This record gives sequence, C-alpha cells and structure tokens, in this order.
Amino acid sequence: MAKDRFLVAPIKEGLRTDLRPWLLPESAFERLENAYMYEGRVRKRFGSTYTGSGWPTAAEEQLYSRLRIALTGASGTTDVFGDAAGTVPGDKFGAAFEIGQLFSVGDQLFTVYQAGGVPAAMLKSVGIGAATFDSSNGNYAFVGVTPLTQIYYYPAEPVMGITNFETEVLNDRPAIAFDTMFAYHFAGGFWTRIGPTAGVHFNGTDTDFFQSANWRGLTPDLNVLFVTNFNASIPAPAATDDTMWSYDGTGITGWGAFQPKFLVAGTGVQNIVVSARLIVPFKDRLLLFNTIENDAAGNNMLYQSRCRFSHNGSPLDPSAWLEKNEVGYTGGGWIEAPTKEEIIGVENIKDRLIVYFERSTWELAYTSNKLQPFLWQKINTELGSESTFSAVPFDKAVLTIGTTGIHACNGANVVRIDDEIPTQVFKIRNDNGGPARVAGTRDYFSETVYWTMPVANSGPYEATYPNKVLVYNYKDGTWALNDDSITAFGFFEQQTGTTWASTTFTWRRSGFDWSSGTIQPQFRQIIAGNQQGFVFIINSDLPTNESVLQITNIGLVFGDTYEFDILNHNLGTGDFIKIINCEGVTGVNDIIHKVTAVHDSVVEIDIPNNFTGAYLGGGTASRVSRIDIKTKRYNPYIKTGMDISIDSVDFAVEKTADGEITVDYSPSSTDLSMVRDGNITHATLGNNVLETFPYDLVPLENSQELLWHRVYFGAYGDSIQLRLYFSDEQMTNIDVVESGFQLEGFILNMSQAGRIS
Repeated sequence: MAKDRFLVAPIKEGLRTDLRPWLLPESAFERLENAYMYEGRVRKRFGSTYTGSGWPTAAEEQLYSRLRIALTGASGTTDVFGDAAGTVPGDKFGAAFEIGQLFSVGDQLFTVYQAGGVPAAMLKSVGIGAATFDSSNGNYAFVGVTPLTQIYYYPAEPVMGITNFETEVLNDRPAIAFDTMFAYHFAGGFWTRIGPTAGVHFNGTDTDFFQSANWRGLTPDLNVLFVTNFNASIPAPAATDDTMWSYDGTGITGWGAFQPKFLVAGTGVQNIVVSARLIVPFKDRLLLFNTIENDAAGNNMLYQSRCRFSHNGSPLDPSAWLEKNEVGYTGGGWIEAPTKEEIIGVENIKDRLIVYFERSTWELAYTSNKLQPFLWQKINTELGSESTFSAVPFDKAVLTIGTTGIHACNGANVVRIDDEIPTQVFKIRNDNGGPARVAGTRDYFSETVYWTMPVANSGPYEATYPNKVLVYNYKDGTWALNDDSITAFGFFEQQTGTTWASTTFTWRRSGFDWSSGTIQPQFRQIIAGNQQGFVFIINSDLPTNESVLQITNIGLVFGDTYEFDILNHNLGTGDFIKIINCEGVTGVNDIIHKVTAVHDSVVEIDIPNNFTGAYLGGGTASRVSRIDIKTKRYNPYIKTGMDISIDSVDFAVEKTADGEITVDYSPSSTDLSMVRDGNITHATLGNNVLETFPYDLVPLENSQELLWHRVYFGAYGDSIQLRLYFSDEQMTNIDVVESGFQLEGFILNMSQAGRIS
C-alpha cells in the first residue's frame, strides 16, 4: 500500500501541557527537556564555559572562575621556605569554616575535607609541602609549599547576586558578584574580593539575595553602586543584621555603611533605614521599597508596603532623607501603599515604575508635586509576584512569576502568558525559601528568557537549590525546561575574545561560527553563579555544561561503588556527570558516570575494576544533560475515524561530527516503549538510532549542512507518539553527548489502517 507523507515543519509550538497529547498542535511537544525552540527548529539547550577561560589548563580555569579572596599581609604570601600561617576572613554565625572550602598557592590546590576543633590536614593536589586548617577558628598553616606565592582562599559559598558597576567605558562594565559573606569583582581574568571593608562581612543566609542599583554620588559626575540583601532582625536588632552598602569603584575602601537617616519630628533624634528589599533610582531620586527602620526607641520596624524616597539629587547628602517640617528638609519622605501586602518586586516600563506586591500590581506614579511627588495607582487586584528577582523587563512589558502564573504587565493591565504550561509555577517549592530562589534574565542573543527555579518532587536531595531552568522563547512564545544548578544570573562584558590558542574545548564541542558575537571581546554575555561559588558564562552556541561542581573527597563504599562528596549538589539518582581533574587516581577522569544513589551531599558511582590510587583533590564534575523530547500523538486520519500504520520517519537534522539520538515510539494512547519492549522480546522493530553525522556511503553529505535521515518503525494503532532522547549508553558516550543537536523538521510516512474501534 502506498504511504502518505506528512511534513512537520517549521517547528514553532514548543512545550505544551495544557492539552491532551492527541489534541496538541502538530509541532507541539508533551515533553521538551534540555532542548528548546529556536527559529523554527528544536535546538539543544544552552551550554556554559568558565568566566576565567583562556588559562593554560582546565584546573587553572576552575580557580579563576570561582569567587575567591587574596589573603593579605605577611600571612597572605608564602615565605622563601614556602611557609605561611594566618586566619581566613569570615566566621559567619561562628561556623563559616567548613568542609568543601579550599586554598590555592600557584597551581597547588588544597581542599578542606575534614572538620574538627584542631588543625587537620588538607588534601594537596600537586607539588610539594603540606597544609592544615582548623575549621573551628579559620586558622591555616602551609609548610614547604611553593615559595613566595600569593595564597587564595575560596569560601565556596552560594552565589547570591551578580550586578555591574557603571563606568565611563563603553561595553566594559565590571561584573560584581556576591556570596553570603563578601563582594567580588572580575578583574585581570579572575574573581577577587573587593568588600565589605576589611574585618567586616555580610551575615545573610542562602536566601538573602543581593539587589543593587547604580546611581549618582555626592556630585553628579560620581557613580555609586547601592547594595542591599534585606537581612535585619525584627523587632530587636541583632549583631548579624546587615546594613545597606555603597561602592564607589575605588576598591575595598569604597565600601561603607549606607544608612539613610531622617529626624523624628520635634525631637532631633535620627531614625535610620536599616535595610530595604529593593533600591531603585527614579525621577532623580533614590527610592527604597519594603523598608526595615530603626526607630528612636532602638527597635527595628518593618514597613512592608512603604516606599521611602530621597530628595532630588544625591542620596548621600546629609539632608537627602529628612522629612517634612524638619530643619533642613529638601524633599525626602515616604508613601505607604493602601494595602498590607508586601512589596516583592519593582521594574520600569519606559518612564513608569511598576511595583509588584504579593497578590496585586501597582504603579508608583510621579506627580511633579514637590510636597507629594508620588502616589499609588492599582493596575491589577489579583495578579502580583512572589519572587523578587523573577522580573524581566522588556520595552513594552515586564514579565514576572507570581503565585498564580507567569505574568506580563504593560503598565495598563496584567495578563498570564503561560497558558501553554499552566501548572509549571505550582511546582516551585514553597519550603526552604523556594520563591526567593527564583531568578530571571533575558538573553538578547538567543531571544530567550531564563528563570532558574527549585522544582518540587524531584527527589529528597534536590530540595534546596534550583534544579530547573524554565526557558521562554519570547519571539515565538514557546517554552522548554533544562536541568541545571544556578542560583543567580547577571551580565558579563569583560570577555577578551576567544581564539583556538585561548580555549581548551575541541572543535566538536564548539557549536558556533568563529565569527559569532558570543566569542567576540566585550560581547554582553549572560553569566550565572551556583551554590559552590562558581561563576560561568551561559552560551547558547555551546552544547556542553561547564565543570562547576567541586569534588571534595572520594571514598570506597563497597566493591566497585565509590562515594563522591559534592557538597550542596542537587543531583538525583539516574543523573549523569562528567568528571575531570581528579588528582592521584585513575579510572575516573574524562569519563561520564551514572549516579546510582544520593545521600545528602554525597553521590554514589559504580566504577568497575578501574579505580586506583588515593584522591588528592582538584576534581570537578559537570552535569551531562539528557535531551528528552516527546511529541504529540499523531493521526492525520482521525477526522475519518481511521487507525494508522507507520513504517518510518524522515528527520531533517543539522550535520554533526559524531552525534546521534535514540528515537522511541509508542502506539495508540499507551506509554509503552517499543524500543525497550523490542529489546526484551528480541523482536526486530526497526533501527531506533537517528544518526546526525554524514553516512559513509553518501559522500555528498560531507558537504551538506542539513541531513535527511530515516528511522524505521513498525507500529499500528489509533495514533503514534515519538520520543527522541539519549539512551543510557549514549549518555556515557562523550562524542555523542558533546555533539550539538538541531531538529528542523520531520516527515511521517504512514497510511490508513482499519477503523478506530
């Protein structure tokens, strides 16, 4: 019987969970993981690379892509004998010194792998000498290591915010990152601490993220970065409270407490704004939203629906925050919104300021009245935001994640934009500070928005840090999901440019043109940070994830099963990781391993008959993402009530050097895997591997960009559903998983069968 041919292209729908699979549009997907829609085709998810890339070895790139502190004074550099002793900064909550932190002396890396109240030996990756660390007080000692060399300390705390400091140089705004204790900037090809002032540190937890704003200093020609992490106790102040801070670009001495002060009427006593959730410049004023203020009695009071504003001009001026009827008043004050909901987020739409509360959206409108410069106007009474850092601005709208969906506000109205994936926001964890961990950013290059989020029901050891990235192609209005470990997003303009001499990845791994903007100097890149203090570049042209999970220690469990200490990971049983740089052992490096079990900060891996030696440190792991795509259920004859018979599908794929992917299929409305069941029963159901490299017997394919390759099936039923994914065997094949993947369309070769019974 002659076959009918049905083309599915261009592919424009993306992930859809709002309809049953057989009712979905032709190019929609029931599942779209670690792949996304891009210009009418399905493309492999974004990859990543170190911010410190370009150093001679991957081990060095690891060091230059982590938040670190150059230890100062005589104890910050080894002497002529390679000795040094001192105390690291920090001691947050009296217990900041812990397993997983490390030191570097040149190319020597020392890992803290055991705790206790006495000096304990650290793992040493290479070279001579030895080192100890006392986790109870932060004391370190090096003996006989590399002489006359700077010592760096890596707190290995979660990245809690990334921002930029405005300078007069075009496309070269220095990137600044925060962990729970310190601020760092990227300079000279690596990250190093710049604040707070020596002897001081932030005290926030891993849910106290940093928000910042660039605004004018004492004079209009000066720029100051204002910073808050909204960490203050109520009602009694605590020693662990953080003030707001300012940075003027001059280095560590530029950090100082920024505490807006105003007078209590008639008393001459100064009240102080201790902290605020948000700092925003607007209409030549600095605005503070959702404030914690210390009153004349010394109590911290929360004003969760308040906006406090400075006068027109410098917010550092002594009179900037004085209130009406006070001597020296110049225009400062406050305005309370007529609601007890908490202010969560703020963003601009052109010259308007949109303020998100928990369950409503408002505009803070400018009046031009010096006595009352602002007033509140409600835009929507039922849609708000639950995540401060989820707001992503566009020219005509602001996107944000609320309790009921993903919303777009155009200044006049607020609407849901996630009707195709209506239940996704309800999967965000509400415990462990889940809503606070949601963060968004816009990738102008690939025309997508990314939101990192902790998703519920993903396993007992994935409960804290974000484990998913929701991808929104705003050009086509399509959705997808990635697996990842990201705590914060930001922008990066300090790339020096990529050449073959400056990179360590291979031609196969470079999925970009060598004229691509993503590798040009000072290109505006998206960067991300994770829970171990790594900062890395997001690159949609790279098909692999960077190695940004530190392996603290390796120990034998029994037989061929080994425990890998990967602190604060969010891996699950069945995930795959690629391990590199492990010193002192064999049978581990440059191999992709399957996680067989997880226990807190430990993952178990089976390494049969290959593991030898004793681990000395230096190892890192990268998540290997499994592409998993599930189509709609196809039956082009459904209107006439006929079953289908299908024998093959022709796929249009972009050519790769070594790529392939498994194509599985399920008949009718079942979830049966015909590939798995065929293997079990030894039935021949066709070739289920879609190869994306040129066939040897078709020489012309070597010159083609697009390949049409056929996969043979044998199925009968009321519909057919395809699943494209990496099998376990393919997941451990480096050549396969490090290849790119782009599906531009496919043709279903099928015919009518009997009537649907």
